[in-house]
Amino acid sequence: MLKHTVPSFRESPSSGGSNTLNRLPRHTTPRKQRLAKYPLLLLLKTVARIDAQGLDKLPEGPFVYVMNHLSSFDTLTGIALGPIRQATAFAAVEHRSDPIAGWILDQLGMIWVRRGEADREAIKIALDEIKSGTLMAMAIEGTRSRTGGLQPGKTGAAFLASRAHVPMVPAAIWGTEKIIPNLKRLRRSEVHLRVGEPFHLPEGRVNTEQLEEFTDQVMLKIAAMLPPEYRGVYRGRMRMRQAARRFADTGKDEG
Repeated sequence: MLKHTVPSFRESPSSGGSNTLNRLPRHTTPRKQRLAKYPLLLLLKTVARIDAQGLDKLPEGPFVYVMNHLSSFDTLTGIALGPIRQATAFAAVEHRSDPIAGWILDQLGMIWVRRGEADREAIKIALDEIKSGTLMAMAIEGTRSRTGGLQPGKTGAAFLASRAHVPMVPAAIWGTEKIIPNLKRLRRSEVHLRVGEPFHLPEGRVNTEQLEEFTDQVMLKIAAMLPPEYRGVYRGRMRMRQAARRFADTGKDEG
């Protein structure tokens, strides 16, 4: 998943013949999605009870879908429950050599990204895909949470949404991290998915400070949809926000 800071990508090279990682275009087709969706949905319902709310909020056109990341089952859940449409996401290039997962990710049109580098090529491909109508899904923390709590968000999603002039859709998922441990005990897990309201960021070029502010806003939206024990580094911020709202509501009542 994307982990880089945005200023490194301000000057992107062309996506011509130098592209060795990604064969264009980089998105899944409805046919391939159908082939993956229904077997994955059957698998998911076998190992978990699913509680999904807000999927009807997903816009028709292109958008950047951002979610916390707890398990490899997050991606499977997104494919199983999401709409059948042109879509893509980032995948770390080290998974490309995996004979099974690498082949599947490549067939689904994931954008291979080099972690630890300023991968301008991957960013340009993502922008081109979004502008052509592709749904872009991202793990906004950049990597899987090892603690279960939210980690600081990365600015890549805000950069793509503001540059491509498309809405962002925040989503929160929890319970997927318990699927494997529960399977070992022959238990089904409870998987919860919440999709928030789409919202637009200011369009055009923005500086690093603005991107960090936008990312912070998105992370707080995700934190608000999660149970308190999953809010991680944003838990204290959510407490302060809730206390401020209670104080404001008390003032209104007294007035």
